[in-house]
Amino acid sequence: MNNKFLVGLIGADIQMSKSPALHETEARHLKLDYRYELVDLAERSLPASALPELLAELSDRGFAGSNITHPCKQTVIAHLTGLSEDAEMLGAVNTVVLRDGKRIGHNTDWYGFYRNFERGMPGAAKTHAVLLGAGGAGVAVAHAAIKLGIEVLSIFDQDTSRAAALADQLNRRFSRTCAQPIRDVGAALDSADGLIHATPTGMRSHPGLPIDPEWLHPRHWVADIVYMPLVTELLALAEKKGCRTLPGGGMTVFQAAAAFELFTGVKPDAERMSRHFEELCRATA
Repeated sequence: MNNKFLVGLIGADIQMSKSPALHETEARHLKLDYRYELVDLAERSLPASALPELLAELSDRGFAGSNITHPCKQTVIAHLTGLSEDAEMLGAVNTVVLRDGKRIGHNTDWYGFYRNFERGMPGAAKTHAVLLGAGGAGVAVAHAAIKLGIEVLSIFDQDTSRAAALADQLNRRFSRTCAQPIRDVGAALDSADGLIHATPTGMRSHPGLPIDPEWLHPRHWVADIVYMPLVTELLALAEKKGCRTLPGGGMTVFQAAAAFELFTGVKPDAERMSRHFEELCRATA
């Protein structure tokens, strides 16, 4: 069995990513020779259109694969030779496996959100939730939300056609009216149990709040997918209001564990990775 792996992460503004430490430490526990490199568009002063050249570079250097993050989760698809069932269904990729001259796209984001919510929000009300963001991450999170049993998902995106397209996809995929595009987030939150945030707002490179603070009430639960910082401005506001909150770190850990297995064929210990992730976050808080 191959014991040596070179993998990476392609995205913009990713220097603070905890993925290298998370993957490499778990690999050491499993006695694998494993290196995780950041391929940062911002650091290299490259536009997102440089993606095909970066994928070719990774293939030439013998990478086993690469994680893919903002802003490349959807644009990467045009440069792949195949897609897993999940990635094809969702139209977004966060993991590319490079093997035998092929580039196969996978999506472990939806599973990461699903496991994180299941673990961190037991008993949460699921009649109606609002999703902010219908991009690459939003597409995966929306799928997970319906799989988790959320009856109606109201989707907001700055690009209204993107929200409408995602709602239509979900309704067809699950053969029922389970999603709707919205333009008024405040009005939707009036009747919602919870809020799922899947935009870059709140990341260190995109600080700020994605909603008006007045829209949140103590009865709401709030799940964020941003994990740097672990407590975003949105989660800090929600905690102050008395809401149940779910940080994005768990999603990061569970999607990473699934990607690790795709790269290596070895199943990692997700709970051990979770404990390590918490240590990493405390160290940089």
